[in-house]
Amino acid sequence: MSRFLLMIPLLACSLPAQTPAASEEDIFALGQELFETYAPEEIKKDYAFPSRAQWDDFVVRLERTRATGSFAELAAYEPEARSALTALRILPINRSYTNWLEKRIEEIVVARNAVAVAGQRPPPPRDPRKPSPPRHAQNDVPLYDLWVSRVRTQPRPARADEFVANMKKVFAAEGVPPELAWIAETESMFNPDAESPAGARGLYQFMPVTAKAQGLSLFPFDERNNPEKSARAAAGLLRRLHGQFGSWPLALAAYNAGEGRVRRTLKAQNANTFAQIADALPTETRLYVPKVLATVAVREGMEPSALPAPSAR
Repeated sequence: MSRFLLMIPLLACSLPAQTPAASEEDIFALGQELFETYAPEEIKKDYAFPSRAQWDDFVVRLERTRATGSFAELAAYEPEARSALTALRILPINRSYTNWLEKRIEEIVVARNAVAVAGQRPPPPRDPRKPSPPRHAQNDVPLYDLWVSRVRTQPRPARADEFVANMKKVFAAEGVPPELAWIAETESMFNPDAESPAGARGLYQFMPVTAKAQGLSLFPFDERNNPEKSARAAAGLLRRLHGQFGSWPLALAAYNAGEGRVRRTLKAQNANTFAQIADALPTETRLYVPKVLATVAVREGMEPSALPAPSAR
C-alpha cells in the first residue's frame, strides 16, 4: 500500500466535500476515479489508488499484529501506516478513523524505539517455577520512560478542556483517582464520537459487550457516546479491576486486554506485577499501560506510584 498512497496528495485539490449521503465506499471509488482521470500516465504506471477493500485489509493486518505480533513486527508497519494516514487526511471519510490511525502510529514509533533500545534482543523469559520477587514499585512499568518523553512533546488534545474537569468529578465520585480520567486521551483524544474500526466507541472506547456489562445502553441511543455515562462506566470498571488485581498497571492491562487474559497470565507466570507479565501480553496492551500512566504523569504531574487505591464512596 505504501507506494500507491504516496501519490495521494496530488488529488487533494480535486476532492469535493463529503455529503451526508456519500458512503465510504463511494468516497474511495471517487478517489480512484479522480486518480484515473487526472494522474499523469507515468505516475499511473507505478501507483494505484487504494480501494476500500485494501484499507480494510490493512486494518485487519495491523490489528492482528497489535494482538499477536512483536514490537519489531509492529514497527515494520510505519511506512504503510504513514501513507495510509495521508490518504485518510485527504479523503472526506470518517475522521474517527484518522484519529484512530494517528494513535496507532504513536504506538508504532514507540515500538520502533523500544526495539532500538533493546538492541532487538528481548530478555529471556522468567521461569514461572521460581518464586516471584517482591512487588515492584508501580512505576516500574516497561516503556514508561519512552512514553513520557513522547507525551511531553504533544499538546493537550483540543477538546480536553471541554471534558476533563467534569470527567474527573465523575471518577472522584466513583472513588477512583480523578487523574485517571486522562485515559480518555489515550482512548479517544477526548472525542465523544470517536469510533474504532473494531467498533469501540466514545471517550473511553467501550466495545458493545463491555458497554452492556457496565450498564450502558446501545439502543435507541448509544450511551457510549454520552461523556458522563461513559466516564462513570469506565471509572466503575477500573474500580472493580483494581479490587481484583491490586495495582493500577494491572487494572489498566485488564481494561485493555480483558481481566481473564490478565488473570490467566499472572497464574501462568507465577507473577504479581504488570512488569513481570508484560512480555506475555498482547503488544497493544504492553504499549497501552505505560502510555496511560505517562499521560497521567505529564498532564497531572503524578507519578504512577502516587496513584492511590480506590476510596470508599
